[in-house]
Amino acid sequence: MAEVKYVFVTGGVASSLGKGIISSSLAKLLQSRGYNVTIQKLDPYINVDPGTLNPYEHGECYVTIDGAETDLDLGHYERFLNVHTTQANNVTTGRIYKTVIEKERRGDYLGKTVQVIPHITDEIKRSIKLVGKTGEYDIVITEIGGTVGDIESLPYIEAVRQMKWDEGLKNCMVIHLTLVPFLSASGEHKTKPTQHSVKTLLEAGIQPDVLVLRTEMELTQDVKEKVALFCNVDKGAVVQSVDVSSIYEVPVKMLEEGLDSTVLNRLQLDLKDDPPLLAWRDFLEKQAHPKSKVTIGLVGKYVELPDAYKSIAESFAHGGAANECQVDLQLIHSEEINPENVKSQLEHLDGITVAPGFGARGIEGKITAVKYARENNIPFFGICLGMQCAVIEFARNVLEFEKADSTEMDPKTPYPVIDLMEEQKSITYKGGTMRLGGYECNIRKNSKAFETYKRTEIIERHRHRYEFNNKYLDDFDKAGMYATGINPESDLVEIMELKDHKWFVGVQFHPEYSSTVVNPHPLFVNFIEACCTRENIL
Repeated sequence: MAEVKYVFVTGGVASSLGKGIISSSLAKLLQSRGYNVTIQKLDPYINVDPGTLNPYEHGECYVTIDGAETDLDLGHYERFLNVHTTQANNVTTGRIYKTVIEKERRGDYLGKTVQVIPHITDEIKRSIKLVGKTGEYDIVITEIGGTVGDIESLPYIEAVRQMKWDEGLKNCMVIHLTLVPFLSASGEHKTKPTQHSVKTLLEAGIQPDVLVLRTEMELTQDVKEKVALFCNVDKGAVVQSVDVSSIYEVPVKMLEEGLDSTVLNRLQLDLKDDPPLLAWRDFLEKQAHPKSKVTIGLVGKYVELPDAYKSIAESFAHGGAANECQVDLQLIHSEEINPENVKSQLEHLDGITVAPGFGARGIEGKITAVKYARENNIPFFGICLGMQCAVIEFARNVLEFEKADSTEMDPKTPYPVIDLMEEQKSITYKGGTMRLGGYECNIRKNSKAFETYKRTEIIERHRHRYEFNNKYLDDFDKAGMYATGINPESDLVEIMELKDHKWFVGVQFHPEYSSTVVNPHPLFVNFIEACCTRENIL
């Protein structure tokens, strides 16, 4: 078996420079050249996973097909590569220390003093190489969270230093992403922050092989050469990453900068054919030149932080391009919606999506939004809690079940149309204990779901504790709200639809986790199509 090549992506100067997008873009280019590539994320926080983190803290929690709650960057990896990630693709300090402590308790270290070096760094290296040992990949790209110099990141940086020698210099390389700010007062780019960032990396024993310079405007050749000289990097290995209007333009920009060919040369791999990126360029063309426009409201309670709904926003971008339609996604705070103002808040929308979430805050605003969409024949798409809100609204206002609710919001509701799953009732730990990952769903024919998926059996990803209460299934069915998707093993309801409505679908699962540039999710594509009317043509 050929040796696996490891590419590490670190960041400096500032956080949120886009290591995940650079990693994904490089992986896309290498994949397009014929290599099997995967990406993993090393997160320096002590949480075992981001599942218990508030979205305000860390953005959305992304869920893999095998049920791991992971960093939102894994969503970027899948959207770019169109390849599933797994639990092994996201490693946290919490998981590393948890594993080492469990080994120590079992006596695996045979009485040795357990230390950061070598025990923690060895576990980090083991986790990094776990993905490569599957034999599926030629290249493993590892993004290291945080910025160089952070106390939390030091064990990871040390592990990278060791791996460069363990695996051999021709099998390991480091890409360092930094910021080159433009000072308008002096009218020039400043490279000193990058120089200091590289110096910090050098002090940790790592010489970067490639520098990617984030910048708001084009860098001159003189600036690149200056950075190369002061940072001991080849001139051809200094790459600029200029701000673009869409993250999906970055692979094309990196191709123009030669990032992929620089990496392959450094790893002593054949360049193979130039990546044509035909499907990718077609997507960009449709995104840049839409033929119509729709305005869709995303009703949620974390709207102050757009990253809380990152996968949903990107799924609308994918579905919009598939329809050659520009989607103006407006984030609407559910706490600000009430029966008195709902018309003024929502009447301008072509479609309404009620977002997933947990807890009672903002729930009544979501239910009010559902009612408005139902009564005014506006295309409606409910995701997870959004589906549950549709069920509660229908129970209260159509079935006339007064005070119908979810037991999550009101444990004493007389009509628990949404209830805690039986297997969840004895669970006390919050982390990693929900219904997570891919589950089967059988779709009923003569439904919007069947019309959308064009098949009767699907697998979708889940992240929830509460479910539709099947005790009320007949009541809903007789009144015109149908369960059109059922899990074959548990009989749990996965999809609810409203009869005699333009487009009204609620799903218990998270379709946004499965949408990619090359394969936009059919539910988003079909929903956007329903939102398009003749008046929306540009």
